[in-house]
Amino acid sequence: MKPTEPNLWGIHAGKSGDADTLFFKKHCVALGWHKIGDLSAIKPDREAFKAKVAEIYPEKKPGAIPNNAGQLFRFVHEMKQGDIVVYASKRDRQVHLGRVEGDYEYDPKTEPGYPHVRAVKWLKAVPRTHFSQGALYEIGSAMSLFAVKNYADEYRAALEGKAAAPAPVAQDESVAAVAEDIEETTRDFVLKRLAQELKGHPFADFVAHLLNAMGYRTRVSPEGPDGGIDIVAHKDELGFEPPIIKVQVKSNEGSIGDPVVSALYGKVGVQEFGLLVTLGIFTSQAKNFAKSKSNLRLIDGDELVGLIFHHYDQFDARYKGILPLRRVYVPEAIEGVEE
Repeated sequence: MKPTEPNLWGIHAGKSGDADTLFFKKHCVALGWHKIGDLSAIKPDREAFKAKVAEIYPEKKPGAIPNNAGQLFRFVHEMKQGDIVVYASKRDRQVHLGRVEGDYEYDPKTEPGYPHVRAVKWLKAVPRTHFSQGALYEIGSAMSLFAVKNYADEYRAALEGKAAAPAPVAQDESVAAVAEDIEETTRDFVLKRLAQELKGHPFADFVAHLLNAMGYRTRVSPEGPDGGIDIVAHKDELGFEPPIIKVQVKSNEGSIGDPVVSALYGKVGVQEFGLLVTLGIFTSQAKNFAKSKSNLRLIDGDELVGLIFHHYDQFDARYKGILPLRRVYVPEAIEGVEE
């Protein structure tokens, strides 16, 4: 960034855009944290802001305090007149660009929920489609106030009215990154919920329910010693006809080694199949052992989540309550497209 260029700041109007009207009606940007009072009364250093946030919001987790305090400190002491603000409005789906025209003010009367204010002159509104997916992803930060750095040039060009078109969607690497980040976050969420809510025997009930959704009938061993077999799965009503699947489940998130896999296989008959399901991973030795056995299958946490996604619609209300998911569409990188 050139020394003479103003900083770019991204800002949100609350989680649901509830300060949107305030921004444009009063020609300003504003932050919440109304309980903390006048920020100009706090000593102008980050440690003082952290101490104040911790005092006023004792319920906040320790990791959130530096984040919150940092945003408030930047709004008061690092944002300067002449800096540019970037605001993506949920109301009109436009990216609004403005120039900071005033110092920090504490105004608890105009909009009590957003008392920390800076005057802004709104200069331009640009359709979201003008920007690359990466630029939009950057201003979709989870923070209320943040520095725009990686794609600052796109926003500067838009402000200056330049027609510097972003990379074609087919070539925008950030498109795939957005989808991958969302999927990875969702996978982490599912595994954490299963580990926290279905530890031990309840995880066997869940795996049985998943197998039911896949078209199998199941019998779950009673809680307690089970001889290494947690579930018996089969296709016929009585469970006499092959294939009979003997299932062992592990709700821990660590690695499963060859001894556990070998022990399960030792309980699998000639016309039976063995299945081991875990929230964690399998060691390379365990995987190699399973590959050598045509009637043995291992499902680790990552593959389990894939099966959950595929059969989620068939889950009952209890498990949908434990794993509240909503189907969404995310961009996928377009391969093999020529200019």
